Amino acid sequence: MSMTAPTAADLRPAIVLIQPQLSENIGTTSRAMLNCGLTDLRLVRPREDWLSERALAASSGATAVLHAARVFDSTEAAIADLHRVYATTGRNRFMVKPVVTPRRAAEEMRGFVDEGLRCGVLFGPERTGLENDDVALADTVVTVPLNPDYCSLNLAQCVLLIGYEWYQAGDPAEPRAMTKGAAAVATKDQLVGFFQHLERELDDCGFFRVEEKRPSMVRNIRNMFERADLTLQEVRTLHGIVNELVTFRKRKGGESME
Repeated sequence: MSMTAPTAADLRPAIVLIQPQLSENIGTTSRAMLNCGLTDLRLVRPREDWLSERALAASSGATAVLHAARVFDSTEAAIADLHRVYATTGRNRFMVKPVVTPRRAAEEMRGFVDEGLRCGVLFGPERTGLENDDVALADTVVTVPLNPDYCSLNLAQCVLLIGYEWYQAGDPAEPRAMTKGAAAVATKDQLVGFFQHLERELDDCGFFRVEEKRPSMVRNIRNMFERADLTLQEVRTLHGIVNELVTFRKRKGGESME
C-alpha cells in the first residue's frame, strides 16, 4: 500500500495543549495559530469544552481550527506521529536537554520540515505549565528570553510567539519600502539642482566660514538629503523654503539699514 506524501500543511508544526483549563484560552490560542498559518491543534485532556460559546467567541473567527482540533488521552498519544517535539517552559527543569529561543526553534523546525519530518510544540496548563514527565518526552526545551523581573505569559501569547517566529522563518525579509502615493521620485539631476541652490545661498550667507572644511560639510549636507529619498514635489518644496529664507533675510537686512 503506497503512502501519500505529506503536504506543506501537514508539515506545519502541531500545537499541543496539555490539560488546558479554560475554553476561552483554547479559543484565543486558535486565533493566535491561524494568524501564523498553523491549523493542527491537539488537546490533551482539556478541562472544558473547546467548542463552547466562550471558546468560539474568543477565537474571533478562527473556528475552523477549533472544529478540526483533535483530543487525546495522553501526551504520548498526542505526539505519536511527530518526529521532533519542543516543550515550552519558563523555568529550569534540571534536565539534560538543548534549550533554544523561539526564533532558533522556528529555524530548526523549518529545517526538519524540509527533510519531511513532522514537528510539534507542547504547552502546559495555564496555572502550572508542563509537568516534568511531559518535558521529558520532548527533544528540546524552548524558553522565551524576557524581562527576568517579570516574564509571565498567558497561553495564547506563548503560542503566538512561537507561531510568529515560525511564520517569519519561512519568508526572506521584505525589502525596505516607502509609500509615496502618486509622487514621482526626484531624479539625481533634480537633487543636484537643489544642492547647488542650497549651497549657493549658504555661501552667500557665510555658512561655510572655514574654506578647508567646505568640501566635507557639503558632502554631509548632501548625504542628509540623499537619505531622505526625496520626491520631486519635496525637492520643489525645499527650493521654496530656501527662497523664502533668502527673501526674509534680505528683507530683514534692508530694514536694519533704514
